[in-house]
Formats: sequence, C-alpha cells, structure tokens
Amino acid sequence: MSTNGPPVLERIRYEQPAEGVARVVLARAETRNAQDRKMLYELDRAFGLAVRDDAIKVIIVAADGPHFSSGHDLRDRAQLSAFPTVTQWGGFGLPGAEGHMATEEEIYVGLCWRWRNLPKPTIAQVQGKVIAGGLMLVWPFDLVVASDDATFSDPAVAFGVNGHEYFVHTWELGARKAKEMLFTGAALGAEECHRLGMVNHVVPRAELERFTLDLAKRIATRPSMGLKLAKLAVNQTLDAQGQWNAIQAAFSLHHLGHSHAAEMNKGMRVDPSGAEVIRREAKGA
Repeated sequence: MSTNGPPVLERIRYEQPAEGVARVVLARAETRNAQDRKMLYELDRAFGLAVRDDAIKVIIVAADGPHFSSGHDLRDRAQLSAFPTVTQWGGFGLPGAEGHMATEEEIYVGLCWRWRNLPKPTIAQVQGKVIAGGLMLVWPFDLVVASDDATFSDPAVAFGVNGHEYFVHTWELGARKAKEMLFTGAALGAEECHRLGMVNHVVPRAELERFTLDLAKRIATRPSMGLKLAKLAVNQTLDAQGQWNAIQAAFSLHHLGHSHAAEMNKGMRVDPSGAEVIRREAKGA
C-alpha cells in the first residue's frame, strides 16, 4: 500500500480481500451493528484510507453478524469534540434545537453526503435487517448486493418525524413506495427492492460475500479515471434533479418534527410511544 498502513479501529475492520479492493466491515455484531458516533467516524477514516490509496479501485461496505445494521445507537452520548468533524457546522453543544440540528447535520447528513461523493465505486454488501438509520449505511453507496433474507425498513414516522435524516427515499424506491414504507413502517424484502431498482443483485446468504467480491474484482479491472468519471456523471444527473436540495428540505422538516415532539413530550425530541412500536415491529419483521 502507498499509505502508512491500516489504522487502529474498534468498531470496524479494514481489509484488502483482493487486488484493487478494500472492504470496510461493521464489527458490532453484538449490537446488530448499531451505529454510534465512534463507528461513524471510524467508517469515515477507513473510507479516507481507501480513497488515498491509489492501488484501491473499489470499496465494499459489509457487516458482521446476522444483521447489517439496526440503525442509530440511541444510547450513544459521545461528545463530537472527541472526533474530527467533517462539516463547517459548529455549536454542537448548544442547548435546544440549535445544538441538536447542528449535531445531526454533521454526523448524519454530512457524513452520508461525503460518502455518496467518494471518488471511487462503492458496494454495500447487505444481509439480514436494515432498520432506519441502517439505511444510511446503504443508500450513500453506488451498488447494493443483498442476501435473499435482507429486509429494509424506515419506521421513524412512529417517532413523529418524517423519516431518517438522509432523505433519499423517493430516489431509492419511487414516490409511492417511499410513502408506503414511511406511512406503515413495514419492511421491504430484498426481491421487492430489486424490482424497484434499489438493489442491484439478490443472492443466497451463503454466496453473498463471494458474489460481492467477484463484482468488485470485475469493476477493479476498469481504469480508475473511467470509473471516477462515470460515477461523477451519474451523481451529477441526480444533482441536476435537485437531490441535495430535497435532502436539505426534508432535514428541515425532520427537525420541525423533533421540535414538536420536544414541546409535546417534556423535552424529549421524539414521541416516546414510538420506541415500543418500532421495537415490536423490528422483532416481528
């Protein structure tokens, strides 16, 4: 490698399973890969390592355990001062909606948009459940390979908000299916997501790792300049459609929901009754 070697990481692993391929693995299986702030910044660090290594052409995002990600780790209270923030926002510790909005702009929208625009092809290798914020570790990436047991859901409406913070539901699913996912909180299976265009390939669970790596190796045979330009061309088409502006508008609505919940629930930024609904449906999905 042209870099100084792999970083010391606690929440993820950084691997090079084949020539030209980096694999970043969520390694909190005991929490169903719930994403705390340490995990998010370790992911960003690993992506930076892969981007700066000219020998790497493709990045895979995978996960240990039966499920890809159960979403945000709501128990996490780590201070952002402990991490290398990536946006120009500040005021993370300020009281009320101001600090809360700044924090979510940084750790959710800011990181997702940064990853969406990585200059190398990325592939999400997904198994089991992907719930709410877990989609934010899938949707920023270019291709999605899912096992046949994978399911995808965003039940955040039960909390009194419009959905998770990286709001690209309409592009991923189409308008009507996006509304159904949000209105009902129901999980969509891998085959349905494949039909909708959100998932590129559905494979048996036992073949997921091999299939994804073979796809990455095939992509890695292409010249890096061509790959970079092709990705830019597609992403710029989404930009021309107004994707970034739509994400920002939805994020503002998200924080209107948080502010309403705080007024109605003694300062709690989500409707507390939603937690049990989401927990029950996640167990039964």
